[in-house]
Amino acid sequence: MTKFFTNNFSVINLHKKPSTKSEIVSQMIYGDNFSISKRGKKWLKVKIKEDGYNGFIRNRKFSKYLKPTHKVNILKSKVFKLPKKTKKIDEIPFGSKIKVIENKKNFLKFSKGWINKNDVKPISFKEKNPFKKIFIFKNIKYRWGGKSFKGIDCSALIQVFLNFNNKFCPRDAKDQVKYFKKNVKLKKIKKNDIIYWKGHVALALSNKKLIHAYGPMKKTVVMGINQTIEKIEKTAKLKVIGIKRL
Repeated sequence: MTKFFTNNFSVINLHKKPSTKSEIVSQMIYGDNFSISKRGKKWLKVKIKEDGYNGFIRNRKFSKYLKPTHKVNILKSKVFKLPKKTKKIDEIPFGSKIKVIENKKNFLKFSKGWINKNDVKPISFKEKNPFKKIFIFKNIKYRWGGKSFKGIDCSALIQVFLNFNNKFCPRDAKDQVKYFKKNVKLKKIKKNDIIYWKGHVALALSNKKLIHAYGPMKKTVVMGINQTIEKIEKTAKLKVIGIKRL
């Protein structure tokens, strides 16, 4: 049986090669699980349990596998040393998974400290609309490989919300476009349809507007669908390769 570990740091980078100078291909947020395929003194080669992504992380003291009970449902949740809003010791991002070990008034205790009850939902919770809270990322800076309030890329913006709602979603746009099977024509597009270009993805908010973590604008922005299609075709010479419906 594969042995899993749990990331007990707020956000950690997953590199293509075992070097901090190597490209950051993704990140693990608090509570993500992984297996180790190669162990070095400074680096670990790992595979993320949630999406099968491979890469290298710094060799640190990670937790043994923890079965989570709750997940963070706001952009970032403050972690306190005590069950009161005094000494903040960390912040963990949207989608982070925790195992609650104690309950006191408005606070829940997990291995890192205390968290406000209102910041989390039970692990089994699902929104009817999986992208209901996508606006929490509006204006968050664009970061290649990013998955959190510190910076996010276009495919992670789709993935984190589907993962939060207990749905599998591949990490990269090139794999997402193959994974989602239901195709839609542009003239039939509606809310929550997902638009793909080579290496880019956006979510339709209606038949007129979309939201995406957009590299050229260095942040997550709401734009017109037609305006975006024209802009990407003009600046990057890329056409839409698929529109998918969940």
